[in-house]
Amino acid sequence: MNMKLLFAFACSAYLVACKAQLPTTAPATPAPQALKPVAPPAVPKNIILMIGDGMGTSQIYAGMIGNNNFLQLERFKQLGFIKTYSFDNIITDSGAGATAFSIGQKTYNNAIGVAGDTLAHETVLETAAKSGKATGVIATCAVTHATPASFVAHVPHREMHEDIAWEFVHSPLQLFIGGGRKYFEQRKDGRDLMAELRMRGFYTATTEAAMLEVPAQAKMAALLWDDAPAKKNEGRNDILPRAAALAVDRLKSNEKGFFLMVEGSQIDWGGHANETDYIVQEMIDFDQAIGKVLDFAEKDGETLVIVTADHETGGFALAGGDFRTGKVKGAFTSTKHTAVMVPVFAYGPGAELFTGIQENIDIYKHIMNLWNLQPTRQPVRWDAIRRGN
Repeated sequence: MNMKLLFAFACSAYLVACKAQLPTTAPATPAPQALKPVAPPAVPKNIILMIGDGMGTSQIYAGMIGNNNFLQLERFKQLGFIKTYSFDNIITDSGAGATAFSIGQKTYNNAIGVAGDTLAHETVLETAAKSGKATGVIATCAVTHATPASFVAHVPHREMHEDIAWEFVHSPLQLFIGGGRKYFEQRKDGRDLMAELRMRGFYTATTEAAMLEVPAQAKMAALLWDDAPAKKNEGRNDILPRAAALAVDRLKSNEKGFFLMVEGSQIDWGGHANETDYIVQEMIDFDQAIGKVLDFAEKDGETLVIVTADHETGGFALAGGDFRTGKVKGAFTSTKHTAVMVPVFAYGPGAELFTGIQENIDIYKHIMNLWNLQPTRQPVRWDAIRRGN
């Protein structure tokens, strides 16, 4: 047989055999493998929310350079980011930013504990207190300043310091530490709110020495400065980490747990001033407070620590630096806040909820869900809170 014909015959036979083995219908596409179910997060007994006001990633890395290439923040393994925009602006202020954390609502800039319609919503601190938990607030600014005020007070504008001070007196706090004593003593209405605090069972302290002498189980109002304290490197020393450790030690005795908010307030002020060294020193100071809290949480095993920021300030960038000397060369695009996302760090039971990119109001939602809390009071007119007092 002709070799060409033989080859053609062989090929034809092979194709017929192959065709006979093909399936009559296309095979089904394999179903995607289902994700493994995620176990519900453990429930923390205590929650500590730490807010670095104005702290973005550049501020954090500047602190690392200035602190021998290490911050306590590096101990965290659960990280995420939050979007910071407010109800009416892509750039938030501290009032709207902290209120998002405290009531779980986007609100307008300058608001304190009220939503966009100025109705006062119960804060996470207030709800936690009503569930039997101990509560505290610490700041390196006046306690009536926007961030600490947003967890305690309900006013339409952050500059209403005397109204905010009144709400501190009538709040469920077990302790608060910071500045702003003049808003309690030197008031336009002539009231002595320091005396009223004592009438409501608070021990008042105006010095750190006096603060340390307050009985362990007593309520404490430590107003250590007439207004704002000095910068860390101009006389404030390390009061923030020591106050954080003191607060944890006092609040931990509550068998139902506690909620504590700690603010590193002046990172923001360094950004506004476009002063790199100011940012670095305040960042390191805040980080030392974080270290004290993490040491407690690591030993305790029942404490969730959340560290984040309300916004970034200054459009701060790193233009250079030297790990050996701790010197940082900073650059700024603004003297105001910026719209960038800011980081979230979490450690302890429920920490996995704070990873990924989320809204700032999700901080509130996760805390409330972890503790299975619901607000006990419906939103009310902000000024209705003061009626009868």
